[in-house]
Parts: sequence; structure tokens; C-alpha cells
Amino acid sequence: MDLICPAGNLPALKTAVDHGASAVYVGFRDQTNARAFAGLNFSEDDLRQGIGYAHARKRKVYIALNTYPSPAHIGAWQKAVDRAADLDVDAIICADLGVLDYATRQYPNLPRHLSVQASATTHAALRYYRERFGIARAVMPRVLSLQQIERLCERQVVPIEVFAFGSLCIMVEGRCQLSSYVTGVSPNRHGVCSPAKFVRWDEEPGGVRSVHLNDVLIDRYQAHEPAGYPTVCKGRYEVGGEIFHALEEPTSLNTLQLCRC
Repeated sequence: MDLICPAGNLPALKTAVDHGASAVYVGFRDQTNARAFAGLNFSEDDLRQGIGYAHARKRKVYIALNTYPSPAHIGAWQKAVDRAADLDVDAIICADLGVLDYATRQYPNLPRHLSVQASATTHAALRYYRERFGIARAVMPRVLSLQQIERLCERQVVPIEVFAFGSLCIMVEGRCQLSSYVTGVSPNRHGVCSPAKFVRWDEEPGGVRSVHLNDVLIDRYQAHEPAGYPTVCKGRYEVGGEIFHALEEPTSLNTLQLCRC
């Protein structure tokens, strides 16, 4: 079983490699990956260094090109595939059919992994992607239960990758659409369905709090009720000396018992 870790910059990549990651996945500094946050992702020089560092230690580097291009900008995603191939990465992680098709035709020897953003959740879907695009691996949505993942593993249409730890989202990856109509910002190409600059928290008399997304009310709760989604931060909070998680503990998404996959 491989342990694959995300890396948002060169120091993170080195740390992951040094601490046992079998592979790391990274992204370019543009909208071709789903975590296009300010301060994250790699310049081409840093990526070359990172790939060299990983390969020298017999580890792998995957590039996430896992967003959906608009019709007018497909060229940027195709160029990203070209760059990934030139950098000698070990695989690209894609979701869009057009991007997968381009990579399959232009670089048949470049391994292709199916992104979680493709939202492939059935044997039939996995078989289609394998037969049409020769995918070497598929990443499963976090919302699938352990039992569902086990059933997908039983047939082994393609090797399966799952998120071992993390917080769950109310959406299914790759199917987040409505937020863009509220903010005008794509959750696909801008890395988040509730961009911080559009979220406003208001406290009302009596401790009632409300949350607005671009002035649209999305949650309202009493002082004694838990905060809804989104929260200010998905990390941990310390209150009165006690540490807790705002939504749920990361171990609520714990798939380590799936080792036999």
C-alpha cells in the first residue's frame, strides 16, 4: 500500500518524502489544479527541484490537473499537460474528459490517474475510464462509505486510492456547482466553494449568529448550537483549555482498515 501526501510547496514536498510518503501530489500556480490558493503550489524551477529530490530517494511525484476548463481556455490545460510531461512526472491526475483525451493521445506513456473530481463511484464508470483513457488509478470521493469502497476494491477494475484522514464536505467532489451562482467564483477553478472574502459572520442580540455567503444567508444558529458549514477554519480550536474540532474529528474519515485494497 502506498502513502500519498499533498505538497503545497517545496519544503512540504521534502518533508513528506523525508517522513515516509511513497509519493506526493502537487500543482502548478494556475487554475489547472483544485487548490489554487495564494501562496501555494509550485513554480517550474521549484517543481524540477522537488521532482529531482523525490526521484533521488525513489519516491514519486504526481501533478494534479484536476479542474474543468472553460471552452475558451482548454489550451491552458493542454499546455499544463505538456509541461507535466516535460518535467518527467510519474503521473498526472485529471478529471476532465477533454484533458484526459489530450493526454492519452499526445503522451500515451504518461500515466494517468482519475481525480476525485471526476466523481467516478461505480464499476461501470471506472471500467469506462480505464478502457477509454487507460487510467492507472482512480481516487474515490470522500463521501463514499467504507463498505462502498470495499465493494469497488473487490473487482479491482483499477487500483483504488482513498483519502485516509480529513474532514468531510457536504458536497460530492466534482459535483459542486451552486456556489458559483452565489459568488461568481468557480469552486472548481478557485479551490473552495466558500471563498473567505465572500463569507460574513454576524452576531445578533441573544448570541444568535448568522453566516452569509456574498450576502446570501446560508446558516443561522443559536449560541448553544454548533456552527454550521462553512466554519471560519476547518482546523482545531482551543476553548477553556480543551481542544476540539469545529466540524468533526479528522478520524471520522479514517480508511486505514482498507489496507487490503
